[in-house]
Amino acid sequence: MKKRRKTRKITVGNTAVGGDSPISVQSMTNTKTYDIENTVSQILKLEDAGCDIIRVAVPDEDSAIAISKIKSQVHIPIVADIQFDHRLAIESIKYGADAIRINPGNIGSKNKIKQVVDYAKDYKIPIRIGINSGSVEKDLIQKYGRPSAEAMVESALRHINILEDMNFSDIVLSLKSSDVISGIMAYEMIADKTDYPLHLGITEAGTFMAGTVKSAIGLGVLLYEGIGDTIRVSLTGEPLDEVRVGIEILKSLNLKEYGVTLISCPTCARTEIDLINIAKKVEEQLSSIKQPLKVAVMGCIVNGPGEAKEADIGIAGGKKRVAIFKKGEIIKTVPEEDAVSELMHEIYDIINS
Repeated sequence: MKKRRKTRKITVGNTAVGGDSPISVQSMTNTKTYDIENTVSQILKLEDAGCDIIRVAVPDEDSAIAISKIKSQVHIPIVADIQFDHRLAIESIKYGADAIRINPGNIGSKNKIKQVVDYAKDYKIPIRIGINSGSVEKDLIQKYGRPSAEAMVESALRHINILEDMNFSDIVLSLKSSDVISGIMAYEMIADKTDYPLHLGITEAGTFMAGTVKSAIGLGVLLYEGIGDTIRVSLTGEPLDEVRVGIEILKSLNLKEYGVTLISCPTCARTEIDLINIAKKVEEQLSSIKQPLKVAVMGCIVNGPGEAKEADIGIAGGKKRVAIFKKGEIIKTVPEEDAVSELMHEIYDIINS
């Protein structure tokens, strides 16, 4: 694991991004932003799952106006996502957005960009420059032949220059590609050229399975290299899944302690309990626990207390029975049908002790 890249620190609402601040997890609502009740409900669920920053789409004025009422009912910063219309960016700032995400190149003339920047300065909020492989300028596509990593980096530097020429440097960058390799390369290249904090993501990653794999590889490689200050896993599905996957990526690299880490072995011919269903039930019941804890669900003694001795607590299957162990030491055995309830009882004893 390489030392984390040193970046500038900016503030999004009550959350710091960059510098020595923890790597934050983001998601984006999929409700209509002007539907305040449903949007607030979704954000509160995301907060409870560990989301640090939430982005909302602002395709119209009603959505911009809704930001103030949403903000008064949630506890994490709100980033307004703007495409094309500089007026919506300004309205979002007026109504309380903690940051805005724009692509300066599609906002319009420099005069329109300056209007947005002036409001961001007045309200002291940052701007995320969002570069996507699908929206790279035509002249850069012609220059490089495709939306390559080089094209995305040049686009990002171009947009940084626009804002810096307006004396604005409260900036976060993202360079997202749907291609994992191009995305990794783009972030590696931009990390050598600027010290602005980086928002990591693989855009349009796909449905849960494919999107999780692509995001884990792309973000995992970069985070291992010390690159990245905030992340968003983009999935075609529930935003809750984005947050859960993002947290697991950070936990797997020892970059975050949050909730339970579940260790479970693959099944084999030695397994004589219904390990798959037991593991699913345990995972479901552990989902509400926020305290860092390592729990093992193992199929047999071979992969039990020995291999999972670093777990705080766990079970190992026998013949229609399971052994419950703590730090590798067996404390009792119980019938298979009582495995989940007895394990959870011991877990809550640990939490409440």
